Amino acid sequence: MWERAAASFAAWRSGRQTALDDLVRALTPVLWHVVRAYGLTAAAAEDVVQSAFLTLVRNAQQISEPAAVGGWLLTTARRAAWRARTADAKTVTVDDVELAPRLASTPSAESVAVDRVSAADLWAWVGTLDERCQRLLRVVAFDDRPDYAGLASELGMPIGSIGPTRRRCLDKLRTALQEG
Repeated sequence: MWERAAASFAAWRSGRQTALDDLVRALTPVLWHVVRAYGLTAAAAEDVVQSAFLTLVRNAQQISEPAAVGGWLLTTARRAAWRARTADAKTVTVDDVELAPRLASTPSAESVAVDRVSAADLWAWVGTLDERCQRLLRVVAFDDRPDYAGLASELGMPIGSIGPTRRRCLDKLRTALQEG
């Protein structure tokens, strides 16, 4: 994703206008997750993400290395989200010592976004498997108690072979990930 964003940014700065659309498609999901982690409403998050891209268009010359565009946009979006959040928040004075034990330990917005992008990459690898493995892994991944009888009927296989087939599919996926 980061390489795609860098290549799109470089192509856009070289004059290919449609490359900006590619950049927006590549980085909007990450920016969206980062901005939403600040507790903004969907509408406010949309405004912040759009503002980050507008700021990029206005200040593209500040980025000397195309590979830095992702970090630049993340920083711009985080700052804008923080400003939007603090503009709406009421100021409350709290003793830091009393507050510290009550703070929830949550992952950073960036780590949440990277985890989600990593999940998207994983599903892209699942997409390289044969259709039967794809369907089986999707059902097993999203259903805690899949209907094995219905699944066996849908996939045209005996119920007893679902577990071993799932194992083979996971092994294929692991091999693809290690080689890729």
